[in-house]
Order: sequence, then structure tokens, then C-alpha cells
Amino acid sequence: MLNGTVVSKQRFPSPNPHVLLHIVEYMVDGLRVKGLLAEPVANGRYDGFLYLRGGIKSVGMVRVGRIVQFASEGFVVMAPFYRGNQGGEGNEDFAGEDRYDALSALRVLEQHSKVDEDNIHVFGFSRGGVMALLVAELSDTVRSLVLWGGVTDMVLTYNERKDLRRMMKRVIGGSPNKVPEAYKWRTPLYEVDRISCPVLLIHGVQDENVSVQHAYKLEEELKKLNHTYEAWYFEGFTHYFPPRENRRIVHSLTSWMKKHSSLSQV
Repeated sequence: MLNGTVVSKQRFPSPNPHVLLHIVEYMVDGLRVKGLLAEPVANGRYDGFLYLRGGIKSVGMVRVGRIVQFASEGFVVMAPFYRGNQGGEGNEDFAGEDRYDALSALRVLEQHSKVDEDNIHVFGFSRGGVMALLVAELSDTVRSLVLWGGVTDMVLTYNERKDLRRMMKRVIGGSPNKVPEAYKWRTPLYEVDRISCPVLLIHGVQDENVSVQHAYKLEEELKKLNHTYEAWYFEGFTHYFPPRENRRIVHSLTSWMKKHSSLSQV
């Protein structure tokens, strides 16, 4: 079966009566991978929203409330769990082959009856930043790209996060000194010129999980290319924003996405 083919769809309880939730199982290179799909109950044509989570395995798993929050802004949202999670086949490998889980999830959105396939946006949080960049580099159909506290450089992550080094060595095959090509393959900074859509960077300057240097490095590459982008830096914030600010920024970033949509009336 083709990548992105949905093979099963199961209703999931939604905390919002205006948003319908499903657990979907879809094909990726012969594997059955799972994800969460959220859509407005009302009929209509909507922009698609590919939500790429951070963490690995049970750490940073997709949260229902977060997905519903974005769907409530008027999007059909697809959030892959990545291979090997929540009953899906395969093994997650931290922006390795599992990048195709994200790319195939984009195909799921393109085939959705309520989605305008020309208006699909990609959002990456934390480790999902690398995944989002890779999707935007691998697909020329992405309408806009948002990174929130997003990783952009895997070597920088290895150097900054001593607590992740054992996991990264195990999953990636060693340290950056031992397997430099494996880290380079997972670092999309080297092919930013392949991104054709506008980019929005959101980052807390006090972030200790993913330092603001990740955003600065990407911004530097975007500047060199004269690429269309915006950067929203927040001086007092860390990796996690206060709830009130979080809600405000969600509304602002989804409004920014819609500005770049052909469905927008703005």
C-alpha cells in the first residue's frame, strides 16, 4: 500500500463537542504507524495542520488537549505518534527513518475530505522542530512552517543535553565524533535552501531543554538565503510557556498560518 494510506480509523473521546477525534493507523514503508487525527465537526474546507511532537517514545507523547486546541482554531490536525509507539510497528529513531512517518502523515492530510490539499501547514515542537524542517525540505507542498522551541541541530542537542546522550548513542549509533554522518543526516540546517514556504520561529530565550541557539542558527541560514521568515523570541520564557501566554501565542501563530493560506479572506 502507498505511504499515507489509512488502514484503520477508530473514534476517540473528545473533550470538545465541536472537534471530532480519531486514532488512525496509516502506512509508512510497509509499517503500520499510528497517530491522532482531529477535525472540526462542522462540514467545510479547512487548512491542514501537521503537528510534530517532541521527545521520544513515551516522553513528549502527543497530548489530546493540545491537538484539540489547534483544531479549535479551524484546522484538521494530524499528529503522528511515530513508529513503534501506541501499538504502531517499527522503532522510533529520532529523526532518522521516522521522518517518513511525518511525511506520510502529510499525505494523510492531503487525502482528507475536509482538507484543502494546497493549504497544509507544518508545526514542530522541541525535537519535532527537526522533523518539521525535514518535512518542509522533502515536500514542496507545505504552505507554512512553524517551529516552537524547535531543535534544528542534532550535534548541538548532543552537546547541550548530557541527559540525552546515552539515548542518542543507542538510537543514532554513537556520538557525533563516532558517526558524524548520522548526525548530519538528522540536521536539516544543511539543506534549508530546499524549503519553499514562509517560516515562523518561536523560542523562549531562557529555554534549557532546547537552547535559543537552535533558533539563532536557523535564522542565520534563512537570512543568508533571503528567505521569508519571522522570529518571535520571548525573553523571560523557558521551554514551557505560562498557560495564558501559551493560549495567546497559539492564536497568534494560527492566525499567521492563515495569512499564508489561499483560503484566507484576509
